[in-house]
Amino acid sequence: MFPNNKTLSYPLCFIGIIMVIMGARWLIHSEPWMLDEVANVERLGMTFEELFHAEINKTLPGYLTQIYRFFGFWVLIIGALILNLSRPAIICNYKKISAIIIYTVGFMMIFGLYLGYSLIPSSHFISLIWVLFIFYLISLYSYFKLKDL
Repeated sequence: MFPNNKTLSYPLCFIGIIMVIMGARWLIHSEPWMLDEVANVERLGMTFEELFHAEINKTLPGYLTQIYRFFGFWVLIIGALILNLSRPAIICNYKKISAIIIYTVGFMMIFGLYLGYSLIPSSHFISLIWVLFIFYLISLYSYFKLKDL
């Protein structure tokens, strides 16, 4: 595979698009904690029905909705930043920006995998991160090859 501007830019843009979509899902879903129900129930050691049944936890759904909305907002914003800064006109013309994006996205993905495996190993989001990591590796390879040219 010969590296070019597209193999540097487009995989990162794809990662940004996926993050925007995921963030938007957490923002608009009526019960966003249910998007990863299996992993959350495993982590809690009980179902959400059991958790919300106790009188003391009656306001917990509202609190969880609030927390997940903020989480979704930040995922959406980070995705938008990655998407906008990874466009070929920007990432391929400004070496400092390309280095910042490449290393920051790499750190985000590696740390995300670490947190996923250590906190919620049954989450389907771990599989998604691995798919996105393949796209990241294409960009990383292109970054180093283009940097050498």
